[in-house]
This record gives sequence, structure tokens and C-alpha cells, in this order.
Amino acid sequence: MRFVQIRKTDGERRVGVVKDDRLHLLDEVDSIYDLAQEAVATAKSLTDYATERISNQSLSYDDVYDGDSEWRLLPAIDHPQEPARCLVSGTGLTHLKSAENRQAMHASGAAPTDSMRMYEWGVQGGKPASGKIGISPEWFYKGCGTVLRANGEPLTVPPHAEDGGEESEIAGIYLIDSDGLPRRLGLAIGNEFSDHVVEKKNYLYLAASKLMSCSIGPELVTEASFDCVAGEVRIERAGEVIWKKIIRTGDAAMCHSLANIEHHHFKHAGHRRPGDIHVHFFGADAFSSGEGVTLKQGDVVEVRFEGFGRPLRNPVILDRSPQKTFAALPV
Repeated sequence: MRFVQIRKTDGERRVGVVKDDRLHLLDEVDSIYDLAQEAVATAKSLTDYATERISNQSLSYDDVYDGDSEWRLLPAIDHPQEPARCLVSGTGLTHLKSAENRQAMHASGAAPTDSMRMYEWGVQGGKPASGKIGISPEWFYKGCGTVLRANGEPLTVPPHAEDGGEESEIAGIYLIDSDGLPRRLGLAIGNEFSDHVVEKKNYLYLAASKLMSCSIGPELVTEASFDCVAGEVRIERAGEVIWKKIIRTGDAAMCHSLANIEHHHFKHAGHRRPGDIHVHFFGADAFSSGEGVTLKQGDVVEVRFEGFGRPLRNPVILDRSPQKTFAALPV
């Protein structure tokens, strides 16, 4: 089943189920977060519980997606009451292209970089047998729920950043239940936007390069296959495609299994706080920045994956206003 979250300008929210070109609205449900909480409480799957709540109201998906409706798409998940209780994070170096991109950034001679070594560790031990624990992958922090953007919303390069570059991925969406156990609600298309110019200066700047807005959606897909997922990323400038790439992700395309990534994220007690939402990016297979493309004001990034609904599209805004200082003031 494929879900979207939508909102009117007056703040009214609804959850819809995608069926062909219609969004079928759910009765008395205004967030996927609340829907998931209720489904867990009644020991039902998200799909089964949502099926019971489908109303006779529907909207044109084309109108909502194209911005021709009073309704606007929201990110595929959020924590509607407390955005700070949504943790946005990711695992890098899961695809060979990501490791090669980092290698090209930081190599000094023929010796492999730490990034390539970490990728090779994943090749050797990132897919353990069922019930076993594999080697830990790279992990990074993006921010809380306030960094999430919806389809059509801009991804902004802030004044302090030197660049903004797309990272076309799939993200896992999770709820921590009342017993402190992670529940995977589904998967969504994602664009894990990063500052590759800063990262290139020194790999120790990786953490800082990730602290930017990102996007997920437009759809949350339950029970999606993650074996081998084909997709495409493209950059549009003034209506013309200036760069595009066929991409692959999923267990068959990665050096870490989904189960291993999830274990090493949720093994930390702080990541198992009941009621929290987690959005975790699984890694990218292609980077326009690695092929010499610099995103400009007004460029549009489009990411699509087979089986994940409509493409995720976001314009890019470069905020080149003077930087402000944020040194703390005494109390």
C-alpha cells in the first residue's frame, strides 16, 4: 500500500491511500504517525488497519502532485506533535559508487582511503547469516524532523555551505513502539542533500557536510521489495535535462544488508525511545557532483525508483546572503 500525507493552507491535514490517479482519504486520520500508533496498539498491520479506515472521499492525485489543488503534499512521514522526536540519519559507503566517489575526493596515491577500506569491510562482513551480527557500517546524523522537505519543496544551500548536491536514495521509515522495539512502517524515495565541497576538503568534515535539509516521498510504501531496486536520477535546468543516471539500490546492490543496517542503528538504546520516529537513508549509487556538475539556483532534482510511486522532485535554492554569527550570548 502507498500512503501520502497532505495539508491545506489552513492547516487541516489528512492521510490518503494511492489508488491509480486518486488519493482515497482515511477517516479521522491526519498523520501516518497516528495511524501507525493505532495499528500497533490493535496488533494490526499498517495496511490492514488503513484499509478499515478508507472513506468515500477522494482527490485527484495529479492535481495535488502538480500543485493545482488546495492540498499540498507533506513529507512521507513526520512527528506532527514534536518534530524533534523524529531522528534523521543515514548509512554511507553502502554502494561501490559512493566509496569510489569518496576515494576520488581524498586519495593521495594508490593506497586505499579509510572510506574505501570501510566499504571493503562491508563487502566482507556486511551481510551476515540470519540471526548473526555483521560488521558495523558508517553512520551519520542529518538532524531532527525539521530538516525534512516534501515533494516540490526547495532544498536550500544555506549561507555557510559551499555546495549542495543530491544523493538519490531510499530511506527506511520507523516507529519505536511502546515496548521500545523498532517497527518498520515502510520505505520512501529520498534525496539526502549534502555539501560535497566541504566534505572534499577533509573526510573529517563529513559530519558537518550532512547537516542540511533533505527530502522524502511523496509516498510511503509498505511491504516494498528491497531486493534489487532500479531507478533514475536527473537534474533539470531551465526545463532541460543536463544530467541523468540509471541507479540501483537494495540488498543485491549494497555491501550491507538491510537487516544489518537496522541492527547497528537500533542497537543504541537512545535510538529506541518509545514514540520516536526514525528516517534512515540507505546510501546512494550516483552523484552528479562526482561527475563535475554543480547545482545552480532553480535546478530541479528528480529521483525515481521502480515500485515506489511517483518521482520525488525538489528545486534547489542557493542562499548566498551574508553569514550571521551565532556565538552564544551570556545569560
